[in-house]
Amino acid sequence: MTASPESPREPLPPLPAPGSAEAAAMAPLCAVFRRYLKSLNLKYTPERADILEAIIEHDRIFEVEELMADMIRRGARVSKATVYRTIKLLQDAGIITPALFDSKQAHYQLVYGKAPRDSMVCVKTGRHVEFTDDELAAVRDRICRAHGWDPVGHRFQIYAISPEGRAAE
Repeated sequence: MTASPESPREPLPPLPAPGSAEAAAMAPLCAVFRRYLKSLNLKYTPERADILEAIIEHDRIFEVEELMADMIRRGARVSKATVYRTIKLLQDAGIITPALFDSKQAHYQLVYGKAPRDSMVCVKTGRHVEFTDDELAAVRDRICRAHGWDPVGHRFQIYAISPEGRAAE
């Protein structure tokens, strides 16, 4: 099992240079989003591209306000309404999904083409840690097979009290 703390958050790194290996890795996901938008007779605008690229670069659980602030720091020009509409489209396309359901603020994470990311959330501080565990995926697969289902993913969230949360009591 591997874990990575998610607080405090760092600003997004700059977008990869066109033609770089990092930019090439983004291309398939952009194509998926383009096809989805085309199916709705919508355009893949530069603003939508910027939002998707920022989410890909973010590569962790994020809040919309945090994503917007990082995009603005990086020089992107995008409205709040456009970001929220694009977040909804990305959800509908299966590219991102809501995360951290106990939070007052909506959080999202990139899921398309990613291994399941599970998380622990401190109920006192709101801090969260993402982790992966092969045993959880094996349990998911076993349960699905027992019911004749084919597993395609999962979400597992543990609510607990972190050491910082205990210290604050």
